[in-house]
Amino acid sequence: MTTCLIADDEPHLARALAAELARLWPELQLLHTARNGVEAAERIAALQPDLAFLDIQMPGLTGLEVAQGIEGHTRVVFVTAYDEYAVQAFENEALDYVLKPVSTERLQRTVERVRRRLGAAAEKTAAAPADDSQRLLAALQRLMPAAAGGAPPQRLRWVRASAGELTHQVAVEDVLFFRADDKYTCVHTAGAEHLIRTPIAELAQQLDPEQFVQVHRSTIVNLAFLAGTRRDETSRLFLRIKGHGSELPVSRAYVHLFKAM
Repeated sequence: MTTCLIADDEPHLARALAAELARLWPELQLLHTARNGVEAAERIAALQPDLAFLDIQMPGLTGLEVAQGIEGHTRVVFVTAYDEYAVQAFENEALDYVLKPVSTERLQRTVERVRRRLGAAAEKTAAAPADDSQRLLAALQRLMPAAAGGAPPQRLRWVRASAGELTHQVAVEDVLFFRADDKYTCVHTAGAEHLIRTPIAELAQQLDPEQFVQVHRSTIVNLAFLAGTRRDETSRLFLRIKGHGSELPVSRAYVHLFKAM
C-alpha cells in the first residue's frame, strides 16, 4: 500500500486535499497531517512515507526546504499558489504539483502521474527518485525568485528580535548560525539566543551567500565562525562552530559544500 503525508499550515485546505485524495486514490494511506515545515520534516524522517504533499509556504521551514532535507525514499508533490503562467515550468519538465485552490481535475492528473512514476520506479534502481527530486528542486529554485518579483533582496545587516518588552538588535555578522524551531527561527550568537519569526527560507534569500550557507533544512551557518568539520563512523558530516559547544549536522544535500575540508 502507498503511504503519504500532507503538510499545510491551513487546516481546512489540508482536510480538503485529504478528502479529495481519499476519493481519487482509495488505496492511498494518509499517515500524518503536519501544520508547519518543521513538523513535516520530523514526521517524514520518522515515518518514511512514499509521498509527501508539501505546501511551499509554511512556518518554520518552507516546503522547498523540507524537500531539500529528505534523505529517504519519499517522493514530493508540491502544493503551490503560484499563477498558472509560472507553474508551466513544472509542466514542461513533467514535474508534480497541485495548484491552490485544488481542483479535482488537476489532482486527478497528478494522482495518475504519481502512480505511473511509482510503478516505473519499482522497476528501476533507487537512483531514479533521487534524480527526479533534484530536477524538481532545481525548477523550484528557478521559480522562487521570479514569483517574488525577480529583484534580488537587500542583504541583511541587522536582525530585530523581541523578548517581552525588550527588542534586541543583533548584528548579522555576530550571528553564529540560524536554526528553525517550530514556528520561530533561533538566532545563535556567542553570548545569547534570540527568537525571530522570519522563516529560514526568507533569511537564506537576504543573507550574503558568500558568508552564510545552508547546511541542513533547518540550519544556516556563518562561515566566519566555522572552526572545523568531523565525520562519524557512518560518514555523516558535522560542523564545529567557534563559540558554540555542540556540533551541527550537515545533511547529505549540502555535504558537497565541504568536500575540500
